[in-house]
Amino acid sequence: MTSAISSHLHCRERCRAGTCFRLMRWWQCCGCTSLVGVANVYRREFGCARNTVRRYLREGGAAPFKQPARSAFDGLDDWLRERFFRHDGNADVIRQELASEHGIIIGLRSVELRVRRRESEAQKRATVRFETAPGYQMQIDFGDTKVWIGGERVRVHLFVATRYSRRIHTRASLRGRQADWFEGVEGAFLRFGWVPTEVLIDNAKALVEHHVAVTREVRFNARLHAFDRYWGFTPRACAPYRARTKGKDERGVGYVKKNAIAGRRFESWAAFEAHLDRWTREVADQREHGTTGAKPAERFADEAKALRPLAGRAPFRQLRDLVRKVQADCAIDLDTNSYSVPWRLIGESVQVVVLAGRVVIRHAGQR
Repeated sequence: MTSAISSHLHCRERCRAGTCFRLMRWWQCCGCTSLVGVANVYRREFGCARNTVRRYLREGGAAPFKQPARSAFDGLDDWLRERFFRHDGNADVIRQELASEHGIIIGLRSVELRVRRRESEAQKRATVRFETAPGYQMQIDFGDTKVWIGGERVRVHLFVATRYSRRIHTRASLRGRQADWFEGVEGAFLRFGWVPTEVLIDNAKALVEHHVAVTREVRFNARLHAFDRYWGFTPRACAPYRARTKGKDERGVGYVKKNAIAGRRFESWAAFEAHLDRWTREVADQREHGTTGAKPAERFADEAKALRPLAGRAPFRQLRDLVRKVQADCAIDLDTNSYSVPWRLIGESVQVVVLAGRVVIRHAGQR
């Protein structure tokens, strides 16, 4: 009887089109009542999956096709894309314009979900190279690796700073404390003889106390604020979980690990530091950079014209940044000395900065 079915080409085409159930009923009318037998025959003869055949027999036929429900946003993809970028992803503004321009009244939550989905897709796709002006920004980061020093594998923290020219400064330490961050930054300033306008940092706990990914609200460590005031730059934290916004430096850490260290062994810590210094000068600064196509040392010649000089500042670790409360005698106490301030500041807190034997007292930013 299988050959009989095969001879009915019209039936074969209907089966391939998804109407196997009617043919199965015809087959049963011809005397076959075995579910397993029907399923196996149709599977072999018409290419239908055995489980599909069994499901059709159990359910009494194929389920009717249901048209998917229409979305309120159907046909508005281009409009939504344009308004998303115009209003910087503000869902409430988009909701208002949906009502005024298209007559679509919809809840804010529905618009927020659509906007969030589009924002997520945009973030996954977008990896835009962001290039700052010469001398404007320096990017810093820490990475760790294990290095053979004195016959032992030692975990080393690597501070790496890079800038417009792609010249790098790297410093090794045994920890990643706040003091190590500061010494790395100061080392970069001293190496290149300049202070940038802005320093882009990672969200390290030693520097950033609080950073909200959605609102981009950032609260830096108080000590970092004292450090940036002393050197005269503005700190900026990269977006949380978006390390690619700090691409120069993320790649710089990997470059130091894979090129400067690789599988090398060093007799002592001093030998390791000397190697990093020589490698930076002779290799990193002299290579042809893959992005810029130029040697960092040569590109730095153009960047140097836009740099701000150090003005002979001493290292920050010599600075003491304190807070004192003005007493009723119009004075503050510091160590064994007393310093007079205006009487109107009685009971107020003032900032006291001590550096190289000089004491500066400020209140509300004024001396």
